[in-house]
Amino acid sequence: MHGPGALLRKEGEEVARLLDGIDRAPRVHMESSEKMPLADESVHLVVTSPPYPMVEMWDGLFEAWTGRGLDDPRFYAASHAALARVWNECARVLVPGGIVAVNVGDACRNAGGGFRLYENHVDVTLACREAGLTPLVPILWKKPTNKPNAFLGSGFLPPNAYVTLDCEFILLFRKGAPRKLPPKDLLRYASEMSKVERDGWFTQIWEMRGTGQTKDDLARRTGAFPDEVPYRLVRMFSLLGETVLDPFAGTGTTLRVATSEGRLAVGFETEPALAPALAAIQAPSGREVLGRLVRRYPGEEGP
Repeated sequence: MHGPGALLRKEGEEVARLLDGIDRAPRVHMESSEKMPLADESVHLVVTSPPYPMVEMWDGLFEAWTGRGLDDPRFYAASHAALARVWNECARVLVPGGIVAVNVGDACRNAGGGFRLYENHVDVTLACREAGLTPLVPILWKKPTNKPNAFLGSGFLPPNAYVTLDCEFILLFRKGAPRKLPPKDLLRYASEMSKVERDGWFTQIWEMRGTGQTKDDLARRTGAFPDEVPYRLVRMFSLLGETVLDPFAGTGTTLRVATSEGRLAVGFETEPALAPALAAIQAPSGREVLGRLVRRYPGEEGP
């Protein structure tokens, strides 16, 4: 398995023609994803990084969304109940066998009487299960850093120190049984991964840096992830020409990556200031997508 290089050189013109026959112009909805104006079973893959409850930069968002303040003991549960409405919609619009990938981090915080861990990945998992999705093996995204660990609690003296949070979760869910696909689908074979990619991506621990910190408040509050995260997920769980949804589009990382990889990107975002950046995302032609793939897989020996 060395990727689709040989196939692309032989059938590239037909691959480009098929892609140009699909309207892949991104669909951006500047509205909440709690009730999406999308048809049932119209999305093949969901890739998103939602706001994380109990993380300070998103307190205001969840207070507005839930009508509860941080000092309300029901604030955390209400925040996940609000997110659950989006997961229910994702399950509705997903095709049978489609995948939901949610990048979410846990939070440590002094709130409600003492320091504790808020297990966001657990609550998202429970909500997605309740929505009818089947949990798959999650990915642990370890973020390396050059900074020394910021130890919490008693530091070097036992027993009151705390383990630091340096991993996030990429939770994976499937709607029902694995997808059934027609035989000899050219776009499926043109979407093939190389052995190096497959072996590196389908492992439970990913180690890559997150996006750099910014002083811009709006950009910081979007919680953007690096292109490599949606790139891998789009390649792993969707085919050329298929539809990828991000219900928390933010600055548009998932939409931009999915579009550049020959998919139809659909996104929802409620922050008006992000509309220009999302509107600027344009779909490449079939030939442009093909050219990128050919450069990626230049020969039989793979990338």
